[in-house]
Amino acid sequence: MEIQYYKRTLVNPTYKDVHTAFKLNGFSLDRDDLCRIAYSFIKEGEEYERSVGDFLLDWFDSRSFIEMQTSGTTGTPKIIRVEKQAMVNSAMATGAFFDLTAGSRALHCLPAKYVAGKMMFVRGFILGLDMDFVAPNSNPLKHTHSTYDFAAMVPLQAQHSLKELSRVKKLIIGGAKIGRNLEHALVELPVEAYETYGMTETITHIAAKRVGEEAFSVLPGVTVSYNEASCLVIHAPHIAPDVVVTNDVVQLVNENQFVFLGRADNIINSGGVKIMPESVEGKLRQIERRFFIAGRPDENLGQRVVLVIEGSPFTIDSSVFEVLEKYQRPREILFVDKFAETGNGKILRAETLALVGD
Repeated sequence: MEIQYYKRTLVNPTYKDVHTAFKLNGFSLDRDDLCRIAYSFIKEGEEYERSVGDFLLDWFDSRSFIEMQTSGTTGTPKIIRVEKQAMVNSAMATGAFFDLTAGSRALHCLPAKYVAGKMMFVRGFILGLDMDFVAPNSNPLKHTHSTYDFAAMVPLQAQHSLKELSRVKKLIIGGAKIGRNLEHALVELPVEAYETYGMTETITHIAAKRVGEEAFSVLPGVTVSYNEASCLVIHAPHIAPDVVVTNDVVQLVNENQFVFLGRADNIINSGGVKIMPESVEGKLRQIERRFFIAGRPDENLGQRVVLVIEGSPFTIDSSVFEVLEKYQRPREILFVDKFAETGNGKILRAETLALVGD
């Protein structure tokens, strides 16, 4: 495969390469150095470092693939086999999209047991990033005073880092949906913050959009279409040999841009009217806690619209729902102490709704 947009770094890199400009916490490291660090992390490191050690040994072994577990957001978590060269190609596409070159300063603050954390290391190896690796806690910028060209966080980390984000030029946020309050805060900051779209099967993100904008733009080498159910179809031969058919309902702008509307398996059929929960959620900007819209069985309507809110009960002024069409308005408000979620913070809607009972 010819990759025209990879010219600012290694030429046609493979998973066996480590860029000579790559640094980790200030030290220039090659393949042998990284393997030695891996053994040290596994033997003496903290839990998050042991995950890094396991990944490094997997990455530099003789196999052409690694095995990863899917998040379980839309079904039972499963182990999938991912080609290392596809991960390299994904890293190169990210570098081209965000204009990352050898020597760019990067912050790695994600757990390496998930695909996003693994891919940050791959980007470092292949692009030649000068990378600081810190513990993946809720406020990763607290113990570093450096400035960065690039960082990746989950929404919780971005929320707790708002006072420090002026030290980051470009930030990608993934793993879970960005809440309205965080979105508003990020738009006011000097950081270029992007929401990403992707999944384990596509080796992290294949598209991104500036926070506050509507349409996702795909990375180099990716095109998109949709099927008869209006679900996104991803064409990315450099990272996935087969076309990836998602369960995400989209509005296609063109073959390089799309607007995410919601998941097909979340659609509510209430009295014959199909309601997209994510569309309703986007209108309810006055609710400051985490929440989601769902459907519950109803004898007359088939399903009725309900609003599920995390935390202790409180009174919601009815004016909050004036922005909704009549058929979109919740017929019931439910409170759950703590949402069920995946290990990387994605809300499990069905499991959370089950906590409410009948």
